[in-house]
Amino acid sequence: MSPLAKLISTTSLLLGTTITITSNHWAMAWTGLEINTLAIIPLISKSHHPRAIEATTKYFLVQAAASTLVLFSSMTNAWATGQWDITQLTHPPSCLLLTTAIAIKLGLTPFHFWFPEVLQGSSLTTALLLSTLMKLPPTTILLLTSHSLNPTLLTTMATMSIGLGGWMGLNQTQIRKIMAFSSISHLGWMTTIIIYNPKLTLLTFYIYSLMTTSIFLTLDTAKTLKLTTLMTSWTKTPMLTTTLMLALLSLAGLPPLTGFLPKWLIIQELTKQEMIVMATIISLLSLLGLFFYLRLAYCSTITLPPNSSNKMKQWSTKNPTNTLIPMLTSLSTLLLPLSPMIPTVT
Repeated sequence: MSPLAKLISTTSLLLGTTITITSNHWAMAWTGLEINTLAIIPLISKSHHPRAIEATTKYFLVQAAASTLVLFSSMTNAWATGQWDITQLTHPPSCLLLTTAIAIKLGLTPFHFWFPEVLQGSSLTTALLLSTLMKLPPTTILLLTSHSLNPTLLTTMATMSIGLGGWMGLNQTQIRKIMAFSSISHLGWMTTIIIYNPKLTLLTFYIYSLMTTSIFLTLDTAKTLKLTTLMTSWTKTPMLTTTLMLALLSLAGLPPLTGFLPKWLIIQELTKQEMIVMATIISLLSLLGLFFYLRLAYCSTITLPPNSSNKMKQWSTKNPTNTLIPMLTSLSTLLLPLSPMIPTVT
């Protein structure tokens, strides 16, 4: 992919995201979503591999359908209320359509089927964009309209996402698919609390993006795509693999790492809202995800070749390490002491 094409796609991604998160009019928000979709398509298909082309086709069809539902929902609401303001979504059928559209765009259960396949067909860098930056505009729309949406429907989809994200990740050997189901599970945590404390949802999204970025950049540096390759990475880059294990445990939400902070605050907020049963259910469901995070951490550091893998060892070449990795890994593991200041912000 030429540098000019990459620059145009990256600039369009930033432009589309900025338009959507700063707009108050439904037409502008829809325009930003469309710019985002068209900008990411060349990045997914740049390898010209059949799997990448398949992932591009799936992504385009799913996102086009979701954008159509967003436009149809906003038009129906404008027809009924005469308002094009995003925060004035009051027509019940429009609220239901918008919930469906945003769930499709985010990959919430039961509209999650496209996300693992698209991530599997993308490069690690593109998978990082799909897991973080591309989730921000739909999340922003969900935040702006959360007061109008059905709490029961959102809670049901969030619980299903947390459970399915953990359950489907158990038998995966491809790291990109595991990270896809991890994203689905974390989106469930964000959706759970979005009605009661939207700022906490944003905090969870920021911390999730931080941890995911550090993990994807580390995997990209180590050229690791599968568990069998991850098992042989310790002998080549021991320090990098150690920090990868810490980032994975932080993504799992284990104290005293940073990933424990949003889950702790979400459970605390649910308890304040007298939703103790809901807090207990999502806490138990998160144990499913903990299993495959621990398996990834085990494969990255504890298991050494040739005892664990029959895969031929790769050539040990000196790959330049991204300078962002140490900073991002430090932030994704050491931010828990900031927790006393979080309640004053949220």
